[in-house]
Amino acid sequence: MGGAATRVLEWSFLHSQAKHVPMRVEVHVHADIPILEGISRQQIEQALAPWLEYLDAETLADVKSLEQDEPGLRYDEKDLMLYICWTGEVGRSFPAVLEAALERLGPYCYEAAEVDLTVYHDKGEQESRLLFVGPTAQAIHAAQRRAMIEDVTALLERHFDKERIAEVTALLNQLFDRDWKEKASRPGKAERAFETYTRPARKNLH
Repeated sequence: MGGAATRVLEWSFLHSQAKHVPMRVEVHVHADIPILEGISRQQIEQALAPWLEYLDAETLADVKSLEQDEPGLRYDEKDLMLYICWTGEVGRSFPAVLEAALERLGPYCYEAAEVDLTVYHDKGEQESRLLFVGPTAQAIHAAQRRAMIEDVTALLERHFDKERIAEVTALLNQLFDRDWKEKASRPGKAERAFETYTRPARKNLH
């Protein structure tokens, strides 16, 4: 989590020897992102232009998922929500494309939101990453805190009672408070509208 001000999204297979890196891989992207009032569909499409161009799509409606029951990219202007539920086959440049799209989308977000990214490897293996997009670095940091506490709590509930779990979550809150103070004290550090970290895979229900 955190890290350098400009960190490119990386997947583990990108660090393999070149001859072992698959040219194409299937991925799934899932998110419900709240959007600021007054933001138009055109502005959303302009923000997501790197992704749309990658898919050779002109509008959100042109983005089709490999899974027919998935909506792809849909902006509900009444509810002010951008719904992402898309499966596609991508190449090695897709991580940078997705990062660029989320960076541009960040200022239009009402609050920070999670973006689940799943990469499907050969032999049934999959890799899951949790990305964050939001209006400010502080909003993203708060969302990261919530996600980490939820994940750790879910793991600890298998073995420990609420009192012991509360001890761990209190420590996590202290660590996040310290982390934010350290980041805020760094001079000239640009705010990011995007962050990512690896998490255990979890299945999305559509």
